Amino acid sequence: MAETQQDFHLEIAHVLFMDIVGYSKLLINEQAELLQELNRIVRNTNQFRNAEAAGELIRLPTGDGMALVFLRSAEAPVQCAIEISQALRSSSEIRLRMGVHSGPVNQVADVNDRSNLAGAGINIAQRVMDCGDAGHILLSKRVADDLAHYRQWQSYLHDLGEFEVKHGVRVHIVNLCSDDVGNSAVPEKLKQGEKKAAAVVSATGATARRQKTAWIVAALAAIGLAIGFWVFSHRGPQKPVNATGENPSPAPPVEKKIAVLPFKPITPENRDPVLEMGMADTLIAKLGNSRQVIVRSLSSVRKYGGLEQDPITAGRDLGVNSILDGNVQKSGDHIRVTARLISVPAGASLWAGTFDEKLTDVFTVQDAISQKVADALAVQLNGEEKNRLTKRYTDNVEAYQLYLTGRYHLDKLIPPEIRQSIGFFQQAIDLDPNYALPYFGLAQANRSLAITSDVASKDCLPQAMTAARKALEIDESLAEAHASLSFCVIWYDWDWANGEKEAKRAIALNPNSSFAHFAYGHVLSDLGRHKEAIAEMARARELDPVFLLVRALEGMFFHHARRDAEASASLQSALELDPNFWITHLILGKVYTQQRKYSEAISEFTKAKELSHGNSEAIGSIGYVNALMGDKVKARAVLEELKTLSNQHYIPPVNIALVYNGLGDQDEALSLLERACEERDVRLTLLKVDPRWDSFRDNPRFVAILKRIGLQ
Repeated sequence: MAETQQDFHLEIAHVLFMDIVGYSKLLINEQAELLQELNRIVRNTNQFRNAEAAGELIRLPTGDGMALVFLRSAEAPVQCAIEISQALRSSSEIRLRMGVHSGPVNQVADVNDRSNLAGAGINIAQRVMDCGDAGHILLSKRVADDLAHYRQWQSYLHDLGEFEVKHGVRVHIVNLCSDDVGNSAVPEKLKQGEKKAAAVVSATGATARRQKTAWIVAALAAIGLAIGFWVFSHRGPQKPVNATGENPSPAPPVEKKIAVLPFKPITPENRDPVLEMGMADTLIAKLGNSRQVIVRSLSSVRKYGGLEQDPITAGRDLGVNSILDGNVQKSGDHIRVTARLISVPAGASLWAGTFDEKLTDVFTVQDAISQKVADALAVQLNGEEKNRLTKRYTDNVEAYQLYLTGRYHLDKLIPPEIRQSIGFFQQAIDLDPNYALPYFGLAQANRSLAITSDVASKDCLPQAMTAARKALEIDESLAEAHASLSFCVIWYDWDWANGEKEAKRAIALNPNSSFAHFAYGHVLSDLGRHKEAIAEMARARELDPVFLLVRALEGMFFHHARRDAEASASLQSALELDPNFWITHLILGKVYTQQRKYSEAISEFTKAKELSHGNSEAIGSIGYVNALMGDKVKARAVLEELKTLSNQHYIPPVNIALVYNGLGDQDEALSLLERACEERDVRLTLLKVDPRWDSFRDNPRFVAILKRIGLQ
């Protein structure tokens, strides 16, 4: 039965795993006697007593042995193993083997609902131990690497190499031994592994010898053909082509893809969602500065912030090679952070670390984690990337926390949350006017209000442009600020050339930014350059496959290209990721409308209205479909609803014009579109490609509107 210290939920631990060799062959009373003796020896070691007294030890009985989980010192399990080995010299009856590994552990409930531990830290320690014979103290390479930095340990460490263990996992084993500690012999299992490998090499060599003669003949023939080809190919300049007649491209390098999950609390009752999400957000931004690494966005990873979330499952969902997972806890003016980098295919820890610092040193912790992750991923950073990896936009911790709070609310993309974020960004700027990131946050929030929240463009887009330009004045290399500015200039200034320029600049600064490709795709789609737009959106989705806005807008771009089957498929896949993202329902309703699936369209628009807390485009779309179905009474009831709402807050004219469009009243619809031009309604930028306005395309007033906004 596991004994646990209930106050500890740390993710990184240092594990000593041990078992008695030949235990199952013993009589029951012999088993009990040896376990009792082993328990006595273990309890008498200094390391055990000290760790237990400090509350930094968890004991896990395993039937034929035990696992000791040390929560602080990486040296403690090794020193404990040495003490046990020396004590066993006087007790030849116990044939014990031991393995040591440092890695992540998680609290789980056992069959009796008691707290227990599991995780890669314990699993790998057991795999390491399983490689040994009686007397062996085997270490994982990670533990050995930590010890190798100290002179007193170097003579004990004997590298045995890498071996395959259970379930195909490969571990690098180091034997810890000396004249009076451990077992200096190579373990039998590892010898057998070497023999099998040698047999494979031998068989391969024999096969190679049998084939050698045939290869010589083939080689001579190939040489003759090569000479003939050389003569033929040098008759004039030739370009190599592939089977399709196109110039071949070099094989793309394997991309390094990583996701940083929202950090979790060390103790569940002390959740701080802003800090947990904020740590992930900051590390995403830092790691995203390298062009060699594709980092999933905060929008994609925020759904994986649950306390019970398995990081490997999240990694598979997100389509990445590595996951950075961790815990964070703030207590007074201190912060404790544990982090681990995990290989998704292997399920093994690539790096792990624990940091206890003053809250004012949170930036130092983030810099250290970013650098360790880059090192573990073997990322080669140039000088500029190194600087940006550890770049600090502010030294004001309070301003930083306010910025994180703003980001937390903004990323929900619900109108009340967007409005709330603006106040936090402004407070951060008030504390540090040279802090670029809150200006970018202000730009994003105000830009989002224009399209999601029934706010007049003049009340948010000029503010968005000013904030984006201020962010770029402080740091011109902020790729996503350029992307945000791209939206602003096409929506408010109708400056399509500059919008395209800003989007391209964003991609040039960060080719791995999903948002940058999304921004460029939006410009292209609005201009009717559908093939290019869809290609950009495909790249955005490839870079961030579960970013809901990208999935939804990809469906819209297909719809605007009159490719509704693909639009529907894209939107259905987005709903599988999150059935409550209102923008997906809004766009799917448009697709169903075009397909004349009117009942389904109204259902989707109704969901969008509810989930968005009353977005007027969703309301207007319901009226438009009612009119198409011939139910003019319901359509006019929607007009009355919008009129009533306009007495409470701004209603974009385009959303009212849409209902008159459905009713066949072109004059009233066009009057509203002309008013929308005066008010710079952002929805005008979709008129060129939105199928709902196809019946207006020959109307001179409609053509004049398109010319006015630069789309004709």
